[in-house]
Amino acid sequence: MRIARFSIDGNVAFGAVEGDKEDELVLDIIKGIPFADYELSGTKVPLSKVRLLPPVLPNKVVAFGRNYAEHARELGNEVPDAPFAFFKPSTTVIGPGDDIQYPPFSEELHHEAELAVVIGRMCREVPRERVKDVILGYTCANDVTARDVQKREKQWARAKGFDTSCPLGPWVETDLDLDRANDLTVQLTVNGEQRQLGRTSQMIHPIEDLVVNISEAMTLLPGDVILTGTPAGVGPLNVGDEVAVTIEGIGTLTNKVVKRG
Repeated sequence: MRIARFSIDGNVAFGAVEGDKEDELVLDIIKGIPFADYELSGTKVPLSKVRLLPPVLPNKVVAFGRNYAEHARELGNEVPDAPFAFFKPSTTVIGPGDDIQYPPFSEELHHEAELAVVIGRMCREVPRERVKDVILGYTCANDVTARDVQKREKQWARAKGFDTSCPLGPWVETDLDLDRANDLTVQLTVNGEQRQLGRTSQMIHPIEDLVVNISEAMTLLPGDVILTGTPAGVGPLNVGDEVAVTIEGIGTLTNKVVKRG
């Protein structure tokens, strides 16, 4: 099931996305929330009539860096022996069609296409064999990075934590099992030109390792998001660019870059 979060007539709801043709998609409004028992209402609205929102509002976004060897090398970094985590604040999250605001303190903004894991229930110290039970589904993400700030400041709070630096969407796909999620095509285009192309099977640490690693340290809450790293091919974004992340079996997340203010 594809679960979207949307607004219509000033109201916010979740809905199950139905249909195969992009211009004919409809939303069956969900009674309740996808993190608890829910049912489909049978009330349907065309996707074209609503505004898609970020599919979840995470308490925290846990991101893993340098999880693709070629990406680590393209930036001149060593490949870490263990998963390497950092955080993006909840205020970084935007949805499909929302603007990425170019921060005024950077002159080198980069795109990073990533598979995002959405946690479905509260959990801690998750054993590897139970990881599948705590995942609601998967969505597309763009870990937008102020690369010059990252290099200059040596730590990543501002470089990866500025407002609008974590587009998510367009929805959460719940029907992918772990084996499938660990072998999906991830690609990114800027103004229609392909920049990134890889597969999640190229990750150094698969999804199970990432969930085990971070849940050893902290409690994960329903709606929390784990970013799994980006394949090689990261590069610059400029004001006016349209950037699209497409992940096999999930969909396409599109955003435009604008000047802040």
